[in-house]
Amino acid sequence: MAALREASRLARAASGEAVDRLPVWLMRQAGRYLPEYQALRQVHDFLTLCETPELAAEVTLQPLRRFELDAAILFSDILLPLRLLGAELAYVDGRGPQLTGLGDLSRVAFPTSDQVASELGFVGEAIRLVRRELDPATPLIGFAGAPFTLLSYLLEGGPSTDFARTKALLNQDQPAFVRLLAGLGELSYQHLALEVAAGADLVQLFDSWVGTLAPSDFTAVVAPVMTELIGRLRALGVPVIYFAPQTAGYLPTVAATGPDVVSVDWRLSISEARRLTGRPCQGNLDPAVLRDGPAGRIEREVERIVREWGPAPGLIFNLGHGVDPRTPLDHVSRLVDAVHRVRP
Repeated sequence: MAALREASRLARAASGEAVDRLPVWLMRQAGRYLPEYQALRQVHDFLTLCETPELAAEVTLQPLRRFELDAAILFSDILLPLRLLGAELAYVDGRGPQLTGLGDLSRVAFPTSDQVASELGFVGEAIRLVRRELDPATPLIGFAGAPFTLLSYLLEGGPSTDFARTKALLNQDQPAFVRLLAGLGELSYQHLALEVAAGADLVQLFDSWVGTLAPSDFTAVVAPVMTELIGRLRALGVPVIYFAPQTAGYLPTVAATGPDVVSVDWRLSISEARRLTGRPCQGNLDPAVLRDGPAGRIEREVERIVREWGPAPGLIFNLGHGVDPRTPLDHVSRLVDAVHRVRP
């Protein structure tokens, strides 16, 4: 496995090394825009797909059969580990994930590493199944939710527009907030350690909601937990990608938490992201361009982003967020081909 991590274009780019061809993969590349995924969803609900290793492996591999992507990313969900805290998780059409049944979070008991390994064993088994079928030269990305985003889901009970409960706890009882973040940091670590042990070559932390914070709150409360978590993950011997959208105002502080790669959205230029972080970056095409892309638009945007990055190594091409489910398949093909044609 170590040899694969060193040999893949993605791992080399994550280390800031020169590559002969830019690596490209897409957040949410396994999922809703693919007709073969939709066919499975006609038979199985979302949680069944996640919890059944054979089905999760199949969904993970589906986009690799269609497109010349430079990595697979495990089909799973960041919220699955929260059920180990006693939360009930459901996915409701039009409302997204809904968490119930937690009660008083000040009394929540965090699982041991043995409990995580046992209760999330289906995740490791899915990775092992993928590795058996995946091209040996193609890396597999594991992922987990970052502590702040997981805590926000717990406190809000689902997606939110104002994060009122999250910010109320942060403002009114910061020590309790930090204790919960630390516990969730350990849960994220155990989740990803399981994935690495099963065969993940890189890992990504999704911090989808951290951009709701003021820079001072990120620095004081979130950054210490992330720095410790990322340091422990890097000690496992895998590159770590940190996806923290809408954080352009404090991107240097995000980078200072120590990830190998900072994944950025489309709200700032990739050249500015490189300047602010001083390290490899991933991104940053607007998913709407991929979805809508009239003739030539996708190709021009690829060329622009690569040109703005410049000749330095360390660019991993991706979207600034996940693939929109309305994205036509031929747009994905055009994007992948365009990235591979551009010389780094």
